[in-house]
Amino acid sequence: MFLDKIKSGQSGILTYGITPPKEGTSPEKVAEIAQKTMARIIPLDIDALVVYDVQDESARTSAERPFPFMNALDPFTFSKDYLEKIQVPKIIYRPAGKFSKDELSQWLEDIYKHQFYPVFVGVPAADFQVKVTLEEAYQLWRKYQDSSAIGAVTIPERHAVLHDEDKRILDKAAGGVSYFISQCVFNLDYAKKMVEDLCLTCQQQQRTPPTLIFTLTVCGSVKTLRFMEWLGIHIPEQLKESLLQSDNMLEDSLKACLDNAAALIEFCKQRCVPFGFNIESLAIRKDEINASIDLVSQISAMLNRTPISQTTAKAQAESNYPRP
Repeated sequence: MFLDKIKSGQSGILTYGITPPKEGTSPEKVAEIAQKTMARIIPLDIDALVVYDVQDESARTSAERPFPFMNALDPFTFSKDYLEKIQVPKIIYRPAGKFSKDELSQWLEDIYKHQFYPVFVGVPAADFQVKVTLEEAYQLWRKYQDSSAIGAVTIPERHAVLHDEDKRILDKAAGGVSYFISQCVFNLDYAKKMVEDLCLTCQQQQRTPPTLIFTLTVCGSVKTLRFMEWLGIHIPEQLKESLLQSDNMLEDSLKACLDNAAALIEFCKQRCVPFGFNIESLAIRKDEINASIDLVSQISAMLNRTPISQTTAKAQAESNYPRP
């Protein structure tokens, strides 16, 4: 169970991340998308489903966005109304600063009733007018701390520049955060350095480290790769050139993800940090989505989780999602 694993600091957590359909999608189309999503996710061996809040981050950079921005449906509403047959817990992202204390308090009450877990993220741009600070948001959540868990985001790339991600993590942990989901990891050295420094700081301060969940994603096109870079994901130059020249970028990026996962598993096992993985697909292309599902299965095996047999998976999917 996700909550038990987080509370006990158990390694090997596995989650899958999705974004809701675009705002303005007809209810019939949303229902169709949800049915396909449930059929794909129900058989997976995961502890929780991560549902992202999509924000317009164009003000963060002057670079042109590779894909046009489109608002998405609210992740809590989509999860509550359309994904109820996915039995694992839902982890819901929310930019706390965009809402008043009353709005945030009501939202926390609502997701708690549904046994969902929040992840508070920052606002989309530095000059955004913040209504509630992260510290205030964590304080509002504290009433649920005994029977819930709250998460946050961590960015290895930020640590490579500012060298303070370990302190950011522990400051948020002091506010009640017990797990951190990373930005997508392609630069293994950045992730390792963050883990190393976090462990060192925990030892120096005699602190118990929170769980780090490393996000991995496949990349099947040049446009997807450019979008990852636009988002701030650092892809080492050698790997980037290899992918750009590859005859099968998707397959090679899948291999890179598996290599990074294997390296992080061995690295973290020798350190103090409980760890896990979050698998996501940044694109809507069918081959990339299928590759992300394959990645879940292979990461599950690497973590020595009990696999769901194909027969069981098929039965679960059919019982929860009646096919036309």
